[in-house]
Amino acid sequence: SPPAPRLSPQPPPPSPTFEPPAPRLSPPAPRLSPLTPRLSLPAPRLSPPAPHLSPPAPRLSPPNPIFSPGRSLERLVLGQIVGFILNVPSHVSLGFVALPLRRKHWLAVRQLGGTYYNLDSKLRAPARIGGEPELRAFLRDFLAQGLCEVFLVVPRAVEEAGAWLSPE
Repeated sequence: SPPAPRLSPQPPPPSPTFEPPAPRLSPPAPRLSPLTPRLSLPAPRLSPPAPHLSPPAPRLSPPNPIFSPGRSLERLVLGQIVGFILNVPSHVSLGFVALPLRRKHWLAVRQLGGTYYNLDSKLRAPARIGGEPELRAFLRDFLAQGLCEVFLVVPRAVEEAGAWLSPE
């Protein structure tokens, strides 16, 4: 049998050649630093405020010693009060260890659908207090602890007229 033809090694494929970029006809754009303004915008125009369409927001009544021993929680006109903000003593703890210290803690009470709720941020969910008698008992319990402040949230007109407190 005839000898197999010998294959000669193939030359490697030609490598791509590097072509320099075409010369630019315009100068390169300047590089901007992060502090260089890129766009100049006109100053914003301020339009006149829109007319007030909703009733004025309730505001806090100034602190008032309405819960002094000579006054009764029964005098509160709860239908005129939007809510309550209480500043109450609170125990300090580190994890599960209670310390013999007390700090002040804020909590809110609000009526929704005829039922009052304790909106304390330390609770997992709002806690149902109940109706007006239960709310008065709730407030009485906190006031009995001492060092408790109660702020009333009322509309401005109610505050100015003093309509949140029934006459003696």
